[in-house]
Amino acid sequence: MNKSSFFIVGQHAVIEALKNPERKVLRVFLTEESKKNIHRKNPKKNLLDDVKVYFKTKKELDKYSTKENLLHQGYVAEIEHLERPNLKDYIKNKNNITLVCLDGVTDPRNIGSLIRSAAAFGVDGIIIKERNFPNESKLMFKAASGAIEYINIFEVSNINSTLKNLKDKNFWVYGFDGEGKKNFTDIEWKGNCILLFGSEGFGLHQHTSKYADFLVKIDINKKIESLNISNSAAIVFHHLSYLKKTVD
Repeated sequence: MNKSSFFIVGQHAVIEALKNPERKVLRVFLTEESKKNIHRKNPKKNLLDDVKVYFKTKKELDKYSTKENLLHQGYVAEIEHLERPNLKDYIKNKNNITLVCLDGVTDPRNIGSLIRSAAAFGVDGIIIKERNFPNESKLMFKAASGAIEYINIFEVSNINSTLKNLKDKNFWVYGFDGEGKKNFTDIEWKGNCILLFGSEGFGLHQHTSKYADFLVKIDINKKIESLNISNSAAIVFHHLSYLKKTVD
């Protein structure tokens, strides 16, 4: 087995990996029904060309997902990592781009759900500390539901220095915090923006929050303390996507 390879499970995660020409899929393990489903969903192209296919029963596939308590749905694949884009190169000569920065977010399900929402609403990329990114997590790939194939993920060694460098390149940093003075819907959201989200339990690190040009909040029912980070992010992404469409 290639040391740089790992397994993912789930219908959408596996099918979208097969559809991505940049993703190397080494092997797929399918039930007879899941193979038929792949062909039904993609009648114009055989996604299983040049891929080693092994047929298994659902029970045989359980060993790939039981530990994480996931439903494999009859789909398991062994894949290699994508070559990650370079943030410095990506932002060169670009304007009006929106990037998400995750400060201390580690839960694979939340990261996967956030990736799914970011891809759905046209966010340009996600910045995350490399040691916090669970890049081989079945949970994350399953929660992302295939969207990880369509989003730029920039793994950096230091969040604070990355934010400082981006601010020097004319990015505005908006930190999301329950104590923020302004509702995020009151912001014009023009130019290059960084949406900075803190961890699930502790929010933004105090030192990191100092790099935010503005601290903003999502206005919610005062009886509710907070929202799950992936839910919060989806609300923000949808709003910004709507604004962009109205301007265009």
